[in-house]
Amino acid sequence: MTEAGQVMFIDDEAHIRTAARQTLELMDLVVDCYENAEAALSKMSANYPGVVVCDISMPRMDGLTLMRRVLELDRDLPVVLVTGHGDIAMAVGAMREGAYDFLEKPYSPETLTEVVRRALDKRSLTLENRTLRKELEAQSAPGPRIIGNTLSMQQLRSLIRQVADTDADVLILGETGTGKELVARSLHEHSRRRRGNFVAVNCGAVPEQLIESELLGHEAGAFTGARGRRIGKIEHSGGGTLFLDEIESMPVPLQVRLLRSLQERSIERLGSNTAIPVDLRVVAATKVDLREAADRGAFREDLYYRLNVVTLEIPPLRERREDIPLLFQHFAMVASARYEKELPPIAPEQLPVLLGHQWPGNVRELRNAAERYVLLGENYGYDLDRLLPGAGQGSPMGLREQVESFEKSLIEQELKACRGNISEATQALGIPRKTLHDKVRKYGLDRRQFRS
Repeated sequence: MTEAGQVMFIDDEAHIRTAARQTLELMDLVVDCYENAEAALSKMSANYPGVVVCDISMPRMDGLTLMRRVLELDRDLPVVLVTGHGDIAMAVGAMREGAYDFLEKPYSPETLTEVVRRALDKRSLTLENRTLRKELEAQSAPGPRIIGNTLSMQQLRSLIRQVADTDADVLILGETGTGKELVARSLHEHSRRRRGNFVAVNCGAVPEQLIESELLGHEAGAFTGARGRRIGKIEHSGGGTLFLDEIESMPVPLQVRLLRSLQERSIERLGSNTAIPVDLRVVAATKVDLREAADRGAFREDLYYRLNVVTLEIPPLRERREDIPLLFQHFAMVASARYEKELPPIAPEQLPVLLGHQWPGNVRELRNAAERYVLLGENYGYDLDRLLPGAGQGSPMGLREQVESFEKSLIEQELKACRGNISEATQALGIPRKTLHDKVRKYGLDRRQFRS
């Protein structure tokens, strides 16, 4: 049995508990024995990875009451009841209520192990199905996936969950290519505003003479060439989310208009004096330090403080190298499906090339590399040194750092594949159990995070 197999055995007779423990521990199970139902119930949880074996006749709380309380926690948790002679009718009734099976005293060790083994197989399948359903729900949940197992990415996802379903304005800080729009879309899609429009404006890509009309809209005749009314991006985002990328590029005069719109939650189209209420939420993104830009007079200080309700900082790829293999695999799989090309296996000797590259273009550059690997890799023998521009030049990591990063990545991937099961991971990696435990501690990994 796997180390997830556990049994909670409850009987008020000490010699029966001792015999059961010895029998079940020979199956390599974790056995917790209790002399009363109250003590056992206090240790029970909905996701208990095992089964319950309980005597029906016990003082205070009997086995039937315990079973009902356990099934209230988790209807699928197997409960095996132990009956004395003459309690068969009661046991059959209990099975109608949800008991998994029953044992009649006196039972043989072989009977106990057979019932427990079947119950554990059922429990294992139930928990596995729950995990698969959660994974499917996560895959089909609205919003893009933000991938990464490093602590910085776990903290980023946690912050997104905390602020997504609020109307707080958010400032996203990150280098080019780190995925600022991905984070903005995640905020939108995981909020109550997801049925509204997600309106993205790159402030650095719109000509200065047009950006005011682009954001605020205009009435007919507001300026030469304005033949009809135009709804601006701010108004169009009402009830949804307005994403302002490269907000540091916004002209200072327009920053004043934006600040007023944020404060009053209304806009005035060009050529109009009528204030139009807007249900507005702004997510702004920048690759520069807006505080420093405000000190230089290049960005309005009052707008900076108005936007800076919540700041989400996306780390560059070079600061979360352990995520690189996972990201590369993900992008390669997406490219394989998109271009209908077979996904070639990524050889372990290629990982040091990925981990040693500086990735100045961050995740965007990594995604492009993964697409090249799928589209053109066969022409180059799937050699990343040839597919990745500048690979192997000026690597920022020494050999020891690259080896450790590679080793940590392999352990993380195997723990994830084994859902945190150390026994299975040691077999897959071909290393002793103690060695794996030492490396898990060395790299600060928490195998519990891989169980869900």
